[in-house]
Amino acid sequence: GVWVYAILFAIVFMETGFVVTPFLPGDSLLFVAGAVAAVGGLDPWIVAAVLVTAALCGDNVNYMIGRFVGPRLFRHEQSRWLKRENLDHAHAFMERHGPKAIIIARFVPLVRTFVPFACGLGRLTYARFLGFSVLGALLWVGLLVPAGYFFGNLPLVKDNLTAVILGIIVISVLPGVLEVWRARAAKSRPA
Repeated sequence: GVWVYAILFAIVFMETGFVVTPFLPGDSLLFVAGAVAAVGGLDPWIVAAVLVTAALCGDNVNYMIGRFVGPRLFRHEQSRWLKRENLDHAHAFMERHGPKAIIIARFVPLVRTFVPFACGLGRLTYARFLGFSVLGALLWVGLLVPAGYFFGNLPLVKDNLTAVILGIIVISVLPGVLEVWRARAAKSRPA
């Protein structure tokens, strides 16, 4: 019933809205929600609307936390809940890709959680942030939920849903792993 939509909203909202919950599922959850909608368990249009709304609400909360609370959170180098290195990675990602990083980050776990915070902390104008955030949320949900809807009903996918979810997680995490590997390789090279 309606509780499934509320749970989907809560998970995506928390993953995108709170810097301390980047471990929650994002990409795989959207795919599975689409797959469940394909077999009639959920309305795909309501799922899409709920998930876009949750992503936007989460991004906005995270931006505001970064803007108004962020500087105080990072006064102490060793925060119990927030790792400075995660924020530094998100900030470097923003520097490299500019505001389009808001859209790209939507598809990269962990980075997706820290970029709105970094935007608020870095004082990116709210109007500019919001425009890219809306586009990113529409693309993220608009690609992953229909993918789950169309592919989730295939016997191969349905019979191997756990493997498919793990594959989505690996594909989602791969850019971050490659970036860490590239950064470490660059540090180990002689100057």
